[in-house]
Amino acid sequence: MTTTVPVTDTDDVSGVRPAGPADPGAVPPHALRRVIETALEEDAPWGDVTSETLIPVEARATATLTAREPGVLSGGAVFAAVMHAVDPAVRTELHLSDGRTFAAGQVLATVEGPARSVLRAERVGLNLVQRMSGIATVTARYVAAVAGTATRVTDTRKTTPGLRALERYAVRCGGGHNHRNSLSDAVLAKDNHLAVLLAGGTSIGDAVRAARGRLGHTVHLEVEVDRLDQVEPVVSAGVDTIMLDNFTPEQLVEGVRLVAGRALVEASGGVSLETVGAIARTGVDVVSVGALTHSARALDLGLDVDVTAALAGDDARVTGG
Repeated sequence: MTTTVPVTDTDDVSGVRPAGPADPGAVPPHALRRVIETALEEDAPWGDVTSETLIPVEARATATLTAREPGVLSGGAVFAAVMHAVDPAVRTELHLSDGRTFAAGQVLATVEGPARSVLRAERVGLNLVQRMSGIATVTARYVAAVAGTATRVTDTRKTTPGLRALERYAVRCGGGHNHRNSLSDAVLAKDNHLAVLLAGGTSIGDAVRAARGRLGHTVHLEVEVDRLDQVEPVVSAGVDTIMLDNFTPEQLVEGVRLVAGRALVEASGGVSLETVGAIARTGVDVVSVGALTHSARALDLGLDVDVTAALAGDDARVTGG
């Protein structure tokens, strides 16, 4: 598997800003392997009947992954890994690195190898790179909307089950940041947790102090509030982050003033591309946006395949679908 990537970048396209020089890291190998194995088994549990029936075993294919609209790339190496998982004889050359912008019509990768293998891997590879690039592209737009502030744009746990590692990597490719990865990573007391506590007669402040006393010093503690009068009891009890949920910009300004630097301030709820800039300018540290993952549209990328039938000596062109 070849993954040569030039270090050049494209110009800004259609309002999408380059994600910047920060390394988005990588998808954990075990998570990537699990996703690919599951997806390939789902797509071809007993082989590709169509290709095995119609395509000669000797046939070779050369294919180009081409952008049909502008965006930010994420999942190039994932696409290559799918090809390799189907058949190590398939070679993939990436022409652009993840986190870089591209224009419509730009060739993002070239694939060469046994035609049956390329065709079997095509749909799974496309599904993943289209989904991830869609997330990276919309994230880059949110990041551009808060430019000039110190506010971080983060995702949430509203991810596709089984694809969280890939989707959160895509957020990083778009210049965004990740919230807690799972329920095991940090304490985040939200409205339903607090409703149970309050029904039992426990105040928010007492609940937070009790939690702080039970937790190890390395465990992050965050509490969600939906009213300004809840800010002081929560912050004075020792939280690391306070989430101001569905606050107006004016309420966020007041919330930031009340916190007065004693905790990180996160804004959440009702965030859109139209509102995120105003939210960031209130002085909050973080804006969490579920739409980065739960509402991102798959980007339109295509795989155009040229198949050469080695025995017959003629060419057949197949466009991925």
